[in-house]
Amino acid sequence: MSEILPYFPLLGEGLLITIALTLAGMVLAVVVAFAAGIARMSHRRWLRWPAAVFVESFRGTSMLVQLFWLFFALPFFGVQLVPFAAAILALGLNEGAYGAEIVRGAITALPRGQREGAIALSLSPYQRMRFVILPQAVPAMIPPFGNVMVDLLKNTSLVSLVTVADLTFTAQMVRNTTGATAAVFGTILVLYFVVAYALSLGSSWLERRVDPTRPAGSRGFWQRVLPDRRVMS
Repeated sequence: MSEILPYFPLLGEGLLITIALTLAGMVLAVVVAFAAGIARMSHRRWLRWPAAVFVESFRGTSMLVQLFWLFFALPFFGVQLVPFAAAILALGLNEGAYGAEIVRGAITALPRGQREGAIALSLSPYQRMRFVILPQAVPAMIPPFGNVMVDLLKNTSLVSLVTVADLTFTAQMVRNTTGATAAVFGTILVLYFVVAYALSLGSSWLERRVDPTRPAGSRGFWQRVLPDRRVMS
């Protein structure tokens, strides 16, 4: 272990890049998940079919292939992405495709009476989604989304193959320099676990905060963003 101590700052820089990739990928994945998940439920074919093709394509192919395609193949079509941007796109689109099914499943699991009651109250589609459906569906999405985010973190290790200097990339550099394979990869194993555990704790905290059984006044910001207005019990 002592032989890699001088390289801890380098590993720290790689860890920061991994965390940045994870956070940026999370944001993109959530946006993609809600957009594709809701689009898959649309009555309009021009929305539903492209969303279905996107979800099945990204779920049914390897993320490594997607990453290579974005970084190595797009330049043949005149689009050149820097490694960091290609990595975020691959992470966000791939995990967003899985998240889209979480969104769709949580919404379709709501009792049919909720939608019928909202329609009976003459709420617009936007109002039904904003005030009735999402406040009840989002709490059910939090646990599976937490798993998706941990999976996204682990998949960041693939971006080292397109020269992004993340934690895995810097670990390989340190290993090549010192030859301390066990010490280097044991260290990053612990670092990945710590970040993944922090994400799990954050997911559990958010799950408690949006729990619909909590008193309305204790939900703070979430209550203002998605007020709980169930139209029927």
